Amino acid sequence: MASTPDLEQRRAALEAIADEIRQCTLCPLYTGRTHAVPGYGRVDADILFVGEGPGYHEDQQGLPFVGQSGHYLDELLGKIGLTRAEVFITNVVKCRPPNNRDPLPLEIDTCTTTYLHRQIAIIQPKVIATLGRFSMGLFFPPNARITRIHGQPHRADGRIYYPLFHPAAVLRNPNLRPDMEADFKRMLDLVAAAQPEVPPPDEPEDEPPPRQLSLF
Repeated sequence: MASTPDLEQRRAALEAIADEIRQCTLCPLYTGRTHAVPGYGRVDADILFVGEGPGYHEDQQGLPFVGQSGHYLDELLGKIGLTRAEVFITNVVKCRPPNNRDPLPLEIDTCTTTYLHRQIAIIQPKVIATLGRFSMGLFFPPNARITRIHGQPHRADGRIYYPLFHPAAVLRNPNLRPDMEADFKRMLDLVAAAQPEVPPPDEPEDEPPPRQLSLF
């Protein structure tokens, strides 16, 4: 049975995928990009955040969530004692859609099957937190609505999927902020809940009572 790859092997595998993404020409999005945005964070992160796609600032820097949405995400992480270096952050599509339009089904399918699923397999997160409806749509039923299921974890495939509002949506509608922050505060409890259950050690069988010896 093959041993689990060590962190250096996993880091190298993630970087190889990142190099593929930077050179990718599999869908038309590559024609308008400044930089592809493979993702950023810890190779063995317990929590993987999946957003929608790069925006202007992400396209300029090649890093995920570095604009206003990213500042708010950093603020949310700080509320639970984490930094972005302790999680992994990526998107459904790795190149910016023109004028920040919604990603198209072909673009989503190409990017997720070619790259995102491989990233997940390497990182093996305990919790996948979806940010917004497009990443939510990868792991939840098509008729699910983020306004109804946000903050409701779903366990499958040995991990927990956790739907959250997109930070940009919260910035546009501050009324969503209390729900977003309450959902975020449950994150560490979900990581703990996702730990595999360890069965209790077997208790020794009760010894039979001593038998009185017969004198006859």
